Amino acid sequence: MDGHNLEIKSGQRLGDIRILRTREHHRSLRRVMGVPGVFSMIYSNIGSSIYYALGVTALYALGATPLVFIVAGIFFIFTALSYAEGTAALPEAGGASSFARRGLNEFWSFFAGWGQLLDYIVTIAISAYAAIGYASYFFPQLRANHQLFIVCTCGLLFLLMLINIKGVKESSGFNTVITLFDLGTQVVLVVLGIFLLLNFKTLLTQVHWGVAPTWKNLVFSLSIVMVAFTGLATASNMAEEAKQPEKTIPRSIYLCVIAVLVLFTGISAISLSAMPIKLVDGQYTTDLATKWINDPVAGIAHAMPVGGNIAAFWIAFLAATILIIATNAGLMGISRLSYSMGQHQHIPPGLAKIHPKFRTPFVAIIVFTVVGILLVIPSDITKLADAYSFGAMLSYTIANISIIAMRIKEPNMPRPYKLGWNLKIKGREIPLASVVGALSTFAVWLIVAITHRYGRLIGIPFMVGGILLYVIYRKSNKLPIFETVKLKGHK
Repeated sequence: MDGHNLEIKSGQRLGDIRILRTREHHRSLRRVMGVPGVFSMIYSNIGSSIYYALGVTALYALGATPLVFIVAGIFFIFTALSYAEGTAALPEAGGASSFARRGLNEFWSFFAGWGQLLDYIVTIAISAYAAIGYASYFFPQLRANHQLFIVCTCGLLFLLMLINIKGVKESSGFNTVITLFDLGTQVVLVVLGIFLLLNFKTLLTQVHWGVAPTWKNLVFSLSIVMVAFTGLATASNMAEEAKQPEKTIPRSIYLCVIAVLVLFTGISAISLSAMPIKLVDGQYTTDLATKWINDPVAGIAHAMPVGGNIAAFWIAFLAATILIIATNAGLMGISRLSYSMGQHQHIPPGLAKIHPKFRTPFVAIIVFTVVGILLVIPSDITKLADAYSFGAMLSYTIANISIIAMRIKEPNMPRPYKLGWNLKIKGREIPLASVVGALSTFAVWLIVAITHRYGRLIGIPFMVGGILLYVIYRKSNKLPIFETVKLKGHK
């Protein structure tokens, strides 16, 4: 198949999405999702992260974990607002990549897309790893045999890779039900935890500033906790299937922000009440970051004075389920994003090649799943969190900058939802939320790049390698570096 003349005919599939030629694309996707549906899809990606981010954050933040979640949540708000304006104005899949194409240029669109691709790769690795961690609650041999743990994690990734190559349609209804069960369970956990576990005296007395945590670890934990607040690209992916996206997307993002801030802060406070900081061999630690690091929320339920075993059983089952869904969503994201990047000639046609029978970009799915498996093998969830933060913070920074750039380049662009609190400069309204969002996410990225060795080892070569791939491919085909060029047949 000639990559430069690739066309997907009406009725053929890319993963779970029916793809038509680009000029027919907006007529092919049914706008059937309201606020509840879009909210559940966004929350399924963001809400699932608490199941692995909590233990890793507590490893460094110790008793300051709730405070770190609050600060990270504030940073999250500003970027979420930028996504609300950008997605309402450009209701198409792509997120930061689409914003950058319109506000900056095609190179930055590629850069943002490649950073998102790193997010998806680490998403499938970290979600699968955490899913097996919660499954080990039912199969203790997984805890006892580390090699078996890794084999099962890689096996899960391999199985989902085959499913996504075949293009079996994911049941969005099932996902919505599981997400609502998950949300309800987290609400019940917080309510019960407030009455049965929460102890303000314990929370206030177990923070020893500069010692437990050290100032270095406190800053380090801020970059780790941002893992819990990634997944906003889902809002953009849902834009083309949302009813009245200019209203539905911002409202869904607002609801998600509120739910995430309240529940994540509540769960982190309850966790440190149930498993307080203690001194072991001269080192401050907590069971949350040791015994329960791979399944921290189950540890909270297990500590309940009433019905703890039953609650832990339910949470472990639900967490494993939603994390498997998150893993599959990451693979679906790889499928969707690699196809889009192929059409915009960001990557060579061979990497975005479509399977002749299943009509899915099987090469990209295989290649990036293998990369995900390689990330799992070192078997360190903290290292996976490093790599995740690296790519996510880059994409978020570019998304915020792109919203500012669109305000400057296209002041009269239709914006169904427009951020308030603007600073007027030379007749242009600069959104302060996007400015703060860009500064905060870039600051967190700098922390990751400077202090997270594994984040550098994975993130920098991945991004540099992607840039070289993009430039060499474009130059060898006599294509401009900074201008948008799509494959023939796609307008």
